[in-house]
Amino acid sequence: MGKTYERIDGRLRTFIEAQPMFFTATAPLAGDGTINLSPKGLKGSFAVLDEQRIAYLDFAGSNAETIAHLRENGRITLMWCAFQGPPNIVRVHGQGDVVLRDDPRFQDLLAHFPDIDPTPHGLRAIIVVTAELVRDTCGYNVPFMSYDEDRDLHAKRFGREDDASLSAYFAKKEHIAQSIDGLPGLPLPLPARTF
Repeated sequence: MGKTYERIDGRLRTFIEAQPMFFTATAPLAGDGTINLSPKGLKGSFAVLDEQRIAYLDFAGSNAETIAHLRENGRITLMWCAFQGPPNIVRVHGQGDVVLRDDPRFQDLLAHFPDIDPTPHGLRAIIVVTAELVRDTCGYNVPFMSYDEDRDLHAKRFGREDDASLSAYFAKKEHIAQSIDGLPGLPLPLPARTF
C-alpha cells in the first residue's frame, strides 16, 4: 500500500501540484508542547522548487506556531489528500526554513509564485521545506469532496493593511511574536515590503 520515494517528481509532483489545499504539522521540542496542524490553501501559494524542496507563502493570521516551531527545530510534515479522483495521500517529512521578508533569498523565492498576488494577503514569510522522507499511502478513507473556489475573505481582510498597520495588528495578537508555548515567533515589526 504505502511507498517511500527519494524525490518529489513525476506522478508525486503532478499529484501535489494539483491539490487545492494541504496541511502542515509542526511541534516544539518540549514533550508537553503544543502540536500545531494547519490547513493551507489559496491557488498559487504553493510551489515545488525542485526534486527535494517545496515552498509555500506564509500569510497573515492569528498565530505563528509554524514559524516558531521551525525557528526552534525545523521539523515539519506536509500532507496532501485526494478529495477527488483516485484515492491517495502524500506526506513530505522534512526540515523547514523560515525565509523572512528581509532575507536575501526572499525575492528569488517569490518568483516561484507567479500566479498569486501576495500583496492583499499580508505575506509574512516563505516557508521552504527540504524533503527527508516522502511517502504515499492509499487514502481509502478520505471522502470525496468538491473544490468550488478559494474564499476571498483573507484578501478582503488583509488587503486593507500596509506594513505599519499589519505590524500593529500582529503586535496586538497574543501568539504572533511568541508561540503558545513561549517560543520566539514572527520577528516584529515586519520588514518593509519589497514586492
